[in-house]
Amino acid sequence: MTQAAIAPHAMKIINRHFKVAARELQIDGVGIESIAEKYGTPLFVYSSKVIDDQWNRLRAALPREFSICYSVKANPNQAILRHFLGKGAGLEIASGGEFLQATNAGCPPERILFAGPGKSDEELEFVLERGIGEIHIESVNEVQRTATICKKLNRSASLAIRVNPSSEAAGGAMRMGGRAAAFGIDEEKLDQVIDLMLSLPKIEFNGIHLFTGTQILDANVLIAQYRKGLEIALRIRRRTKKLLHTIDFGGGLGIPHFAHEQELDTDALNIGLEKLMQETGRDPLLKNAHFLVEPGRYLVGEAGVYIARVVDIKVSREKKFLIVDGGMHHHLAASGNLGQTIKRNYPVAIVNRLGGPANTPDGERVEVVGPLCTPLDVLARDIELPRAEVGDLIGIFQSGAYARAASPLGFLSHRAPPEIWVDDGRDRLVRRRGTYADYLADQISSDASANEPSNTSADRAAS
Repeated sequence: MTQAAIAPHAMKIINRHFKVAARELQIDGVGIESIAEKYGTPLFVYSSKVIDDQWNRLRAALPREFSICYSVKANPNQAILRHFLGKGAGLEIASGGEFLQATNAGCPPERILFAGPGKSDEELEFVLERGIGEIHIESVNEVQRTATICKKLNRSASLAIRVNPSSEAAGGAMRMGGRAAAFGIDEEKLDQVIDLMLSLPKIEFNGIHLFTGTQILDANVLIAQYRKGLEIALRIRRRTKKLLHTIDFGGGLGIPHFAHEQELDTDALNIGLEKLMQETGRDPLLKNAHFLVEPGRYLVGEAGVYIARVVDIKVSREKKFLIVDGGMHHHLAASGNLGQTIKRNYPVAIVNRLGGPANTPDGERVEVVGPLCTPLDVLARDIELPRAEVGDLIGIFQSGAYARAASPLGFLSHRAPPEIWVDDGRDRLVRRRGTYADYLADQISSDASANEPSNTSADRAAS
């Protein structure tokens, strides 16, 4: 195989995680053409080996005091949740629906923590009734509402405060801390919120959750953020004289989605965190504290590949378009419509002809677009690929996180893509392809609904 046949960024991913045989991408020993033929396209394919590699890399970087809590929002597929539970991970959720996803996968409620703004009374009551391990509070109002629900249920709640720090360490792709935000409680207001929590019956103040940033690729930035978290925790401990159970440093660990980005140096992270723990983290005041991180993208992002088939090729005013059977309705992030200011291409390749020439007369610059009736449906813009044919398979790498789960699957009522789990040479379906009937299954005819209330207890009872 000629490495020049593949864009450098895609080549990095393939060399790091996958193999190529007879010009075809191999995922954990299974050829991509056989997967596409067996399950149809478009589809998502997940490699258990890549998840294991990322888990082991992170586990080796973290001091022994740290545990890992997988962030369900990154990818809630049951196979993935069960895989992490088998490694001893907890789960971090952001909705009542994710609580159900977690418990259905076999997670004990006490190993689940619930973060996120705008938790409804219904959600809070739902998880408290079922014994959730911890709720991470985002506002004073949420503290008060939780206390009211606890009184109603005659149950106690373990709460941690999600803290929006007063300053941030710059460097993440999406800056979150140190500014006005809907997330977390401002550091300068911590004392009054803690005092409120300590005054309320049925409320147990457990610790803090640091809210800073995401998609961070600089180990020094992460270390600076963790240092800030420990400083806040020690200040609270000294003021309240109360043991802290939870010090949650959040997620934020990134993967290099774009060609100019470098992979997170986990060796440097390990050295910095071990030094930090020696300096601060093993302070007697933090004895018995539970340190944790809650990554999602870092653990599963590189494990997924989105596969779509070329169904048409056309030229319009000297620009060539490869039209594929999947698009932004399945992978909003790859289209650039999930937070990107300027569209940058994910690593992309024609995965059934990886030995074909590029940067030669047989290579060409193309647009890879989906089937939707919108100019936003562009999966790759002005990208150089080997000359394609109808029927070829386009692979978008790093599609394991915030891809299917963060996309408008109902747009234009195309069928939702299936998900395939590959483990040691064996592939299996872990989410079926949607059917057209799915779009009618939960609808009520206008005649039947004319006299029914909406968004009330009747709806909740039906669900």
